[in-house]
Amino acid sequence: MATINFLYRSTRERAFLEVRLLFRINHPGEYRKKKNGQLYLKKTKKDDPGEPIEYTDYVITGRTKLEVSKNYWKTQHAQKRVKDITIRNKQNEINQEINNIENHLLNAFNDAEPKEVNKEWLSLQIDRYYNPPSKNKAIPNKLVDYIDFYIDYRKHELKQTSITKYNVIKHKMERLQAKRRKPILIKEINESFKREFVEYYKQEQYSINTTQRELGFIKTFCKHARSLQVETHPQLEQLKLKKQKVEKIYLDPHELEKIEKKNLLAEHLDNARDWLIISCNCGQRISDFMRFRSNMIREENGKKFIDFTQKKTGKLMTIPLSKKILEILEKRKGEFPRAISHQKYNNYIKDVCREAGLNTKTIGSKQVEIKKDSGIYRKQTKEYKKYELITSHVGRRSFATNNYGKVPTTFISFMTGHSSEIMLLSYLGKSNKDLALESYNYFY
Repeated sequence: MATINFLYRSTRERAFLEVRLLFRINHPGEYRKKKNGQLYLKKTKKDDPGEPIEYTDYVITGRTKLEVSKNYWKTQHAQKRVKDITIRNKQNEINQEINNIENHLLNAFNDAEPKEVNKEWLSLQIDRYYNPPSKNKAIPNKLVDYIDFYIDYRKHELKQTSITKYNVIKHKMERLQAKRRKPILIKEINESFKREFVEYYKQEQYSINTTQRELGFIKTFCKHARSLQVETHPQLEQLKLKKQKVEKIYLDPHELEKIEKKNLLAEHLDNARDWLIISCNCGQRISDFMRFRSNMIREENGKKFIDFTQKKTGKLMTIPLSKKILEILEKRKGEFPRAISHQKYNNYIKDVCREAGLNTKTIGSKQVEIKKDSGIYRKQTKEYKKYELITSHVGRRSFATNNYGKVPTTFISFMTGHSSEIMLLSYLGKSNKDLALESYNYFY
C-alpha cells in the first residue's frame, strides 16, 4: 500500500508543490500470520508466535507543476469552514488537482512492480500525468524515432541545451544504423548492442567518458519508453560502463597570483583576465558570470551582493562580491569587464595563462583535430602544457577547490549551486591525498 503527501519545500514566495510517495515492501516467508497488528512468519511450534516479517520502507519525492504561494499553503490551504469565497474556491481548485495527481500516481503504483519504483519512475509518472501519450499517435519502438518523440513529449520541460545534446546522440545513432544497415529497436538495447555501441564509438575516436555518458542517455530514452508500455530488453538495467578518471584542472592560489600580477597584457587579454579572476572568486558558470552588470549589484549593511538567476538551473541566486571582484570593479569605475563570446573567452584565457607562464606539464583532456584539415575534433587525454587545458569551467572548479577546507562546505555548495557535499567533492580538483593532508589539521 502506498501513501502520497504534498509538501511546500522552497524559500521562494511561489513554488511548485513536491509530492512524496511512501510505501513499504515486505520480505515475508511463504506464509504469514497476523498478531497484534504485526505480521509474522507462520509459527513452527505451538507456543512460538513466529519471527516478525522484515520489511523496507521507501520515501521518494518528485516535483509537480502545481504552483502555489507560500502564504496560501502555510496559512489558508488547511483552513476549515472558510467564509472567504475566494479562498474557498482556491482550496477546491488545488484539492481537485491534488486528487487527480494522487489518483494517477496510485493507479500507476498499483500497476507497477514495487522493486522498480524509484525516483526516476516517479518522475516519469509525473511527466506522464502532464503529457499523456496521444491515443491517435503510435509510440515509436525504434530508438532514433523515439528520441524525436521523447523531445516532443517533454518539450515544455527541456532546456535548449538538452534538446541539442539529444539531437547530437540521435545523429550518431542514425550513422550507426546506416553502418549496420538495419534500425535500432528499443527492445534490442542489451549487452550485444552495448558491445556494438562501444566498438562504434571507439572507431569514431570518441572518448570513454563520452561513450559512457551517451549510453546513459540511451538508457534514459528506453526507460521512458518502457513507462509508456514499449517493450524493452531485460538486460537494460545492467548496461553500464566505467568512467575514465580525468584530472580536474584548476588554478591554485599561486597561479592566480601570477595571472593577477602579469603586466603589459593587450586590452582584450586584460579584459579576459579580469573575467577569469571574477569567475575564480564567484564560482559561477560562464553562462551566468558573463551576464553580470553593475545594475545587478545591491548594497546591504555596507556589504555588496549581486542578484541573478542561474541560466542552467533557474535558481534565484544572491552571492557576496569578494574583495578581488570589488577591486576589478574599482579598476573599471564600477563596471564589470566587457562581455565577450564564450569561444573568444576560452581562447583568450589560454593566452592569458600562457603569458603568465603556466607551462607545467599536466595530464588533461582537450579537443584535438583527429586528422589534419578534417574539421573533426575529439577529446584526447594526455600530457599538455597547463595553459592549453584552461577553459571557462576552470574558474568554477578553482573557486570550489581553493576554498574547500577553509570555508564551511555549506557556503561553498550555496555559492556553486551543488545540491550535496558528495557532488561537490566529486567536482574538486584535489586528490584524496591532498584532502587527507588538509583534513589532518582538523584532527591533530
